[in-house]
Amino acid sequence: MNNSKISIRNVNPGDLTEMQELFVNTISTICKNDYSSEQINAWTSSIENIPGWTDRISSQYFLIAELDNKIVGYISLKDNDYLDLLYVHKDYQKQGIAAKLYDEIEKQAIRNNSPALYSDVSKTAKSFFLKNGFKVIKTQAKKIKGIEIINYRMIKHFV
Repeated sequence: MNNSKISIRNVNPGDLTEMQELFVNTISTICKNDYSSEQINAWTSSIENIPGWTDRISSQYFLIAELDNKIVGYISLKDNDYLDLLYVHKDYQKQGIAAKLYDEIEKQAIRNNSPALYSDVSKTAKSFFLKNGFKVIKTQAKKIKGIEIINYRMIKHFV
């Protein structure tokens, strides 16, 4: 696929349902080699928290990647320096969409005078972040609904 056909736009409140479907389908498919089904079910259960998702959409800088009027990825920046969400549709992996979204978020963080960008990154996404200049600060064990999920606190300094 030629990723020049991908358009990047700001999020709309009406995107929520499609974003949540992408979230669940991507994690369930792409992360199954790194996490158990029990861990994936706990992780994806966050879609039940509609107020939490709505708050994220209204309070964070969100970008949507679209192809033929279909959401194929999204990314969000919280408080100018925390990359909160980055997901690419399960059928559009390894096509440059994450890189295109990440590039836009990094530019926004730099425009906001952030000295660094940090994120809590899944085992599955760790290699993408390493390729983009992030370093692991620490390994974390997060509990969701009593289920432990390993991820990594990562940071990229701009100066």
